[in-house]
Amino acid sequence: MQEVEGVVNGTYDYTKLKGDTGPLVYPAGFVYIYLALYYITSYGHNIRLGQYLFAGLYILSLVVLFDIYRKTNKVPPYAFVFMCCASYRIHSIYVLRLFNDPVAMFFMYLAVCCFLRDRWAVGCLIYSFGVSIKMNLLLFSPALLMVMMVRLGTLSTIGHLAICAAPQVVLAIPFLLENPVGYIVRSFNFGRQFFYVWTVNWRLIPEDIFLNKYFQTALLLAHVLTLLLFFMFKWRRLYPKVKFGIWMQGCNTNLSPNQILLPLCTANLIGMSFSRSLHYQFYVWYFHTLHYLLWSTSQADIVKILILGVIELCWNTYPSTVISSSMLHLCHAFLLYTLWTSPEYTPTVKKAVATKME
Repeated sequence: MQEVEGVVNGTYDYTKLKGDTGPLVYPAGFVYIYLALYYITSYGHNIRLGQYLFAGLYILSLVVLFDIYRKTNKVPPYAFVFMCCASYRIHSIYVLRLFNDPVAMFFMYLAVCCFLRDRWAVGCLIYSFGVSIKMNLLLFSPALLMVMMVRLGTLSTIGHLAICAAPQVVLAIPFLLENPVGYIVRSFNFGRQFFYVWTVNWRLIPEDIFLNKYFQTALLLAHVLTLLLFFMFKWRRLYPKVKFGIWMQGCNTNLSPNQILLPLCTANLIGMSFSRSLHYQFYVWYFHTLHYLLWSTSQADIVKILILGVIELCWNTYPSTVISSSMLHLCHAFLLYTLWTSPEYTPTVKKAVATKME
C-alpha cells in the first residue's frame, strides 16, 4: 500500500517508489492490482475486506486448478483433500499475508487453461499479465517456448512472443516515460540479493557462501544444465512425431494435456530446486503442481503422500534449520529423479502401468 501510494501522489519514477519494507521491485502489473486494492480497502485500512478478496481469489484459483486436473485425468480425487485442506502455509499466504505471489499464480493457471483449450494467443496475453505482477512465472518460460514451438511452429511462436511482450510495454508506459532505465532496473532486477534470514532452502550453508556470486552462478548453470537435459532426453519424447529444429512447422492437431502440463510444471520445479533463495511465500509457486508431478511418477501412493508431507513440514519450519533445508533439497532431488524415470516418457512402460492399474 505504501509503494502504490506513491503512484497515487503522482510519482512515476520507479526509483522513488518504496515502503517501509524496501523499494518497489515488481513490474507494473503489480502496481495496478494493488492500486485497485488500495481504493477498494479504503486506502489499505480495511484489511479484513482485503482478506475476503484474497479468500475469493483462493477459491477461484482452486476452481481453475480443478479444471486443469480434470483434463489431465491423472490425480486421484482423494489427493485434492491434501491440496485444499492440508497446508497451513498456503492458507496463510493467501488469506493472512496477502502477497502478490498467489495473484500471479492465478493468472498462470488461467493461462494454462487457455493453452489446454488451444487458445494460445489469449493464454500468452494472460501469462504476460501474470509476469507483470511477479517475475517468478518466467520459470515456466523455457518449457512454454518449447511447447509453443511444437504446437504452433517457429513463425507463429514469434508472433505469440510479441503478444507476450506487448502487455509489458503497455502497462509500463507511464513509468517508462518518466524513467525507463529506473523502471527496467528495479522491476526486472535479476541480480537482486536476498536476505539470509528469510531463506527456506539454503540454511544448510553459511551466510558468506549464500551471498557468494560464484555460488549463485553455479546454481544458475545447474539450472540451465538440468533444463537442457530434460529437454534433450525427456521432453522431446512426449512428441514422437515432431522433428525438432530452429525452424519448425508445428502440429496439425491439439496437444494432449500432459504434453503441455508436464514440461511446464517440471521446468518450474527445476527453477525452484536451484533457486538462489526461497522465501516462505514462494511455496505457492509450485504447491498446487506438486500433486500432478508426483502422480506423473511410478512411485507408490504412500510415497507420494509422504513427500507432500515432508515438503509441507519444511515450509512450515520457521525459522528454517539445517535439517529442514536439507530435507527440502532431498525432496526436490527425489522428485526430479522420479520425474526423470517417469513412465510418461516411455510409451510402452506407460501403457503397462495403465494396464496394471486397470
